[in-house]
Amino acid sequence: MNATVGATVDVRRLLVASTPDLAVHDQVHGPLPAPQNLVSLLRAAGLHGHGGAAFPTWRKLAAVPVGHDAIVVANGAEGEPASAKDRTLLRTAPHLVLDGLALVGAAVNAARAVVYVPSDLVPAMSRAVRERRVRDRIAVQVVEAPDTFIAGEETAVVSRLSGGPALPLDKFSRIVESGVDGRPTVLNNVETMAHIALIARHGAQWFRAAGTDEDPGTFLVTVSGAVRRGGVHEHAYGETVGALLDAAGGVSAPVQAVLVGGYHGAWVPMPEAMDVPVSRESLAPYGAAPGAGVLVALPADACGLAATAQVLDYLANQSARQCGPCQFGLPRLAETFRQLATVPRAAATPRLVEEVQRLAALVDGRGACRHPDGTVRLLRSALSAFRNDIAGHLSGSCVRGER
Repeated sequence: MNATVGATVDVRRLLVASTPDLAVHDQVHGPLPAPQNLVSLLRAAGLHGHGGAAFPTWRKLAAVPVGHDAIVVANGAEGEPASAKDRTLLRTAPHLVLDGLALVGAAVNAARAVVYVPSDLVPAMSRAVRERRVRDRIAVQVVEAPDTFIAGEETAVVSRLSGGPALPLDKFSRIVESGVDGRPTVLNNVETMAHIALIARHGAQWFRAAGTDEDPGTFLVTVSGAVRRGGVHEHAYGETVGALLDAAGGVSAPVQAVLVGGYHGAWVPMPEAMDVPVSRESLAPYGAAPGAGVLVALPADACGLAATAQVLDYLANQSARQCGPCQFGLPRLAETFRQLATVPRAAATPRLVEEVQRLAALVDGRGACRHPDGTVRLLRSALSAFRNDIAGHLSGSCVRGER
């Protein structure tokens, strides 16, 4: 790991422009170069996706077949309720995202470029596209993303841009070979696109000056819950959870656990969470990952089981209902966990934990998309992080209060 691990450093790279205007963007970031080999540059930089899956960015570009009228997409759907990083980036630095989109489009000789954003961002992104119409080789289309949790899943984006509903397709689909309208499609999160623009300007070594060996660079994180100054912050990978909470003004009340990675993430219990570096390697023992760039500090007087039950109810309602695990498994799982989170029901049904574990095993890995898997990940982390609460509920009491 690099020397930045565990230390809070000045790593503001993405959110440095004072306004989203193109003239200010050019003044702050300078002209956009045209790298001779973008794939090699991104491979050297070690950039991975910032939408949740952390797939190596260079591999997507390298996998695109030559001469097939490829389509490039900047995905800013951000259906994750606990995240505001993509919206913040698009409002603050839309031209960094569009620079990255232009670079990827040129690298794969794309015939079409798309920015996929929520309805409230369509006007601002349309203005940004018009500002740079003369300089971009590929015309950019702004497409509205539905306000649902799964609308940003990559195959759901492909379906939406192909004229269908924003629902996931087969999770084994290779969209780099056959995506939108059957064409090769390169889809990156908008933050990933912005990092591409900066790497093209400053190089791989500059990018790796922050972060860790496995997770180089910086990332945007939305911090909320029991903190004094919640919002979107930029940090180097490898800084600890405690450092990120401190940068958000510190905790506003005692905290019992931190949700890392969003609704498809995992709970990391306190106090050990404070010293855990935010990186894939360090979070793996907790079943967690940086994911969508989310930290939610859960106050000590809140019931972790009740908080998790609320998220599971939401995720069950947000499913595509295209397969058995989504249509039947997730609602049943959420309902059973809700019983565990409700003291009278839990005390009257002592085998609830075993039933929750049984249902989770039936759902995990069997869905048409990965939504059930992410839901089970969160649930299993709750069973571990809140085991003392479970014991209390089964004995008929909740020391924290059900709120």
